[in-house]
Amino acid sequence: MSAIHLLRQFSRKPPSRLRRNLLPSTFSKALSPDLAPTTLIRPFSNHPTIFNNTHRLIPSQSNLVPNLVSEKTKSISVSSLREFSTSVAETNTSDKTFEGVVGFNPNPLVIERIHKDEEETIGESVFGGEIGNEIEKSEETLVREESEAEKEAWRILEDAVVRYCGSPVGTVAANDPGDKLPLNYDQVFIRDFVPSALAFLLKGQGEIVRNFLLHTLQLQSWEKTVDCYSPGQGLMPASFKVRTVALDENTTEEVLDPDFGESAIGRVAPVDSGLWWIILLRAYGKLTGDFSLQERIDVQTGIKLIMNLCLADGFDMFPTLLVTDGSCMIDRRMGIHGHPLEIQSLFYSALRCSREMLSVNDSSNNLVRAINNRLSALSFHIREYYWVDIKKINEIYRYKTEEYSTDATNKFNIYPEQIPPWLMDWIPEQGGYLLGNLQPAHMDFRFFTLGNFWSVVSSLSTPKQNEAILNLIEAKWDDIIGHMPLKICYPALEYDDWRIITGSDPKNTPWSYHNSGSWPTLLWQFTLACMKMGRPELAEKALALAEKRLMADRWPEYYDTRSGKFIGKQSRLYQTWTVAGFLTSKLLLANPEMASKLFWEEDYELLDICVCGLSKTGRKKCSRVAAKTQILVR
Repeated sequence: MSAIHLLRQFSRKPPSRLRRNLLPSTFSKALSPDLAPTTLIRPFSNHPTIFNNTHRLIPSQSNLVPNLVSEKTKSISVSSLREFSTSVAETNTSDKTFEGVVGFNPNPLVIERIHKDEEETIGESVFGGEIGNEIEKSEETLVREESEAEKEAWRILEDAVVRYCGSPVGTVAANDPGDKLPLNYDQVFIRDFVPSALAFLLKGQGEIVRNFLLHTLQLQSWEKTVDCYSPGQGLMPASFKVRTVALDENTTEEVLDPDFGESAIGRVAPVDSGLWWIILLRAYGKLTGDFSLQERIDVQTGIKLIMNLCLADGFDMFPTLLVTDGSCMIDRRMGIHGHPLEIQSLFYSALRCSREMLSVNDSSNNLVRAINNRLSALSFHIREYYWVDIKKINEIYRYKTEEYSTDATNKFNIYPEQIPPWLMDWIPEQGGYLLGNLQPAHMDFRFFTLGNFWSVVSSLSTPKQNEAILNLIEAKWDDIIGHMPLKICYPALEYDDWRIITGSDPKNTPWSYHNSGSWPTLLWQFTLACMKMGRPELAEKALALAEKRLMADRWPEYYDTRSGKFIGKQSRLYQTWTVAGFLTSKLLLANPEMASKLFWEEDYELLDICVCGLSKTGRKKCSRVAAKTQILVR
């Protein structure tokens, strides 16, 4: 049996027995000790140089894509490694040359043919248009007549492609020919590129996605300093730009200039960038069948660095990530500091992706164990404390406060007066959603769209909760969809709330931009959530509504007003992720089999993991048993 056959046979198998053996019975926060700063090797010497944001020199090549796949790993996937091995892919440790250690190879990575009779099924190159049987089979179902809006969207998306040393590496945020002051909209953003990447992958074009993943991985190791202080190792940039630098009077060179937040409004680190990078890495493997990228040593190291940064010990009492305002898609002051749902849902997804992709060996055992612990605690925390429906609101309405006890019902000391008046009549009988934020004495009752949709996609919420979220969307269609899908949050901050919480932000006025503006790019995530729950008709309805206007309106970034009737007052036109979100939604609906590779089903193993140790202390009983019963009931 050839290795290529093994790759395809085992790429969809459930979690390996090795990983299940690592599921802990007691809590362990120990992380991998093997990730000292010197461990991350990057090819920075003996090559032409480029400048980063702190004017440090790094190399530039026509193909800056190091090849770390050894002879033994070219023909076996991460999935099969998880089935048969507890170690990372073998490398030639006796080769001490630069190329041997780092695996730098300026030539495109070509999948090695094992047998001549497999030539037609393997594909010429990872960088070619044909990436594998998965895409080839799916293309048969994608033969359909494209609408005029789709044709224009593809033209705009292709025109937005950014090239570095001749190779495609991403897409600019917006490509409006009439915009004379693009600010940072001419850069490649990690979060913005995700829908573009999925559109290219679903079309069978994987080169640009692979290049993007590897170039941003290179940027991860760069020096990042704001006012003489550097953030933790592993931080991914928010964006990067290709610049041309003069080396001398007759020579110029293209350079990558990243932004880690030191140039951003408010100087906020992009917490979601690393999480999106991991999610896209998994999607690349799932949609192309090329799992060799995941098993590369530099990619495995990049995953570990991001996970160690997220799992680092701190003062938190909760499993959720603590972040500042403006650290995700909502990148301005909007009162989401603390534990916003968007970050938690992406964090949970990245944890599940890392659990799938990390090679299990002695150096990663502790990290995998920590990931399992965090997954279990995080899913329980979100499902139990973030969920609100009619029953839960009534329970909060009757809360007693100032409870000093380990058995307290009102664990976060929430005052019933915090329940906003609009919520009482707004929430439907059969619907519900996850809170926007939860902290001691504070619940943010706003409905945040991305966080709820991604909770459905990743199974952070229960199957029953997933259904209720879509029920709420359907019942409150005019509020959340309106004339243009979809509201980034609902409702808007108005009057004193707007002045106090946003600081009177002139861009985030009520029903505009992040303050309950309508963002068409959210369509692809809505589509994925609907398809997972077997309700694609909701996505089709929203997509048809958007298609009527987007092309005529020149593909705006966002829409204003309560119902999304007007193009946003500061909205960029020909916004790339608006175009890409529309195209990705179309492709997902046309190809349910490929769409199913992008979401996660309920992981029942996590329900059996309890890391709290309460049963040993005898102080009180763990509430997970009761919660598990509720989760398993459909």
